[in-house]
Amino acid sequence: MYRVILFDLDGTLTDSGEGIMKSVQYAIEKLGMETPSLEELRCFVGPPLMEQFMTFCHIPEEQGRKAVEYYRERYSIVGLYENVPYEGIQTTLAKLKAQGYVLGVASSKPEYFVEKILKHFSMDQYFDAVVGSELSGQRTRKSEVVEEALRRLGCDQKREEVILVGDRKYDVLGARDMGIDCIAVSYGYGSWEELNEVRPAVIVSSVKELEDFFA
Repeated sequence: MYRVILFDLDGTLTDSGEGIMKSVQYAIEKLGMETPSLEELRCFVGPPLMEQFMTFCHIPEEQGRKAVEYYRERYSIVGLYENVPYEGIQTTLAKLKAQGYVLGVASSKPEYFVEKILKHFSMDQYFDAVVGSELSGQRTRKSEVVEEALRRLGCDQKREEVILVGDRKYDVLGARDMGIDCIAVSYGYGSWEELNEVRPAVIVSSVKELEDFFA
């Protein structure tokens, strides 16, 4: 029986694609490369940022780090707030909290930004632990973030009681690496095909379905 629910942020709690993709456009333009369309940059919502820059732009690590610096120039001021909670998610969080679940956030986004976003939308009140990556580039893998969340919540020895909710294959695989289950939400940025391929515990298509799963 699940007692602890960890949530991804981007594509799970909030629809953050606009701010992320526009900030990626900004960074790629500053690198002197041809600027892709926003649709081409949907792949940046979810995975660790530097690795995605390296893969997408075919650049070495040094340039990847520079791309992240450029990205944050815009994201930290503007992109952070080009973002909106999914309809009904705050009501669902309140209900889960009232039912006695322990809630946490496990995101590959820097923890500094995760905390600012949750506070901006008054969502921080629902969570007992908020874990993200380090601004230095440490703890970017989903498995590392999940492991830290388990440690902070004191349930690293009770993994059967924990489940992660996320929208990309990285969430499912990161949870599996840490010995916990994962619910995949198809309303985010991962396609049904992507999610089905990695075999999460269940795939839900709406916030209401997510809430019903825990009812």
